[in-house]
Amino acid sequence: MSLAPPSAHVFDATEANFQADVLDASFVQPVLVDLWATWCAPCKTLGPLLEKVVGEYNGAVKLAKIDCDKEQALAASFGVRSLPTVVLIREGQLVDAFTGALPESGIREFLSRHVQPGAAPDEEVVSAPAANETPEQAIARIQQAIAAQPDKPELKLDLALAQMQAGNAAAAQAELDTLPANLESDDRARRLRGQLEFARLAKDAPPAPELIARIERNAADLEARDLLGVRLLMQGDSIGGLEQFLAVLKADRSWNDGQAKKRLIAAFSVLDDADLVGTYRRKMSSLLF
Repeated sequence: MSLAPPSAHVFDATEANFQADVLDASFVQPVLVDLWATWCAPCKTLGPLLEKVVGEYNGAVKLAKIDCDKEQALAASFGVRSLPTVVLIREGQLVDAFTGALPESGIREFLSRHVQPGAAPDEEVVSAPAANETPEQAIARIQQAIAAQPDKPELKLDLALAQMQAGNAAAAQAELDTLPANLESDDRARRLRGQLEFARLAKDAPPAPELIARIERNAADLEARDLLGVRLLMQGDSIGGLEQFLAVLKADRSWNDGQAKKRLIAAFSVLDDADLVGTYRRKMSSLLF
C-alpha cells in the first residue's frame, strides 16, 4: 500500500534531504517525523491520520515520512525499536515522541503541546498596496480594512508589520501583543518579534567601537561579542553579526543559558537572504551536533 504524501506540508525524508528539509527546516517550523514501513499495519492506520491533522495546521508544522526499509541508516539514527514511531523536531533537536498508532484525538493533543495551527498562507484579507505606498499610507489602509473587517485578526499582524516599517516600534509591539494564539507561530509574527528584540538590544548596547575595543583587550569577552553581533546585524552587516554569534557559540555553547543559539535563531527569522540563512544554519548545526 502506498502512503504517498498528499500535500506540500508532507514529504518523504531521505538521507539526502534530511539535513536541509528536516533539521535546518525545523528552525523555521516544527517538523513531525513519521518512521514507518509498508509491512507495518498500524503504520497504515496512523499515516493518513497524521497527514490529515498536519494539513489542518496550514504549514505551521510539516510532516516528514521515513520509509524505514528504504532508509535503514536514517531510521537507525533515531534508535527505533518499534513501528510506527513519531518524533517532533524543533530547532534541530528531538523534543517529543510517541510510538504506536494514536487515534486522531491523541495526535491533536500531542501536537497541541508544541504548536498552534497557522492561518492559511493563501488567505487574502488586505487589499493590495498601491505603487510606491509609504509605511504611513499602509498603516492608514490597513486600519480602514480593520474597521471594515474586525473579525480578521490577520489584519492586526499586517498593521504591526506596517508600524514597524514606519519606525513605530512601540505601536508594533502593542499590536503584536494582541494577536490570537493561532497567529503566534506565523512566520511574519516571528520575524517581527525578532526585529523588535534586536532593536531593543541595539538601543541599549554600547557603540560598536567600544565593543570592538573590549574584544581586542579580551577575546573571551562574550558579552561584548554578543552585543557587537546585535549592533552589526542592525547596521546591515548580517555576516558580521552572525559571525559574532557563532564565535560565542563556539567558545561556550551554554553561556548565558545558551544565548548564542537563541541569537542565531532570532537572526535567521529576521533575515531575507535564504542562502545566507541556510549557510549559517549549517554552521550552527555543526557546532551543536
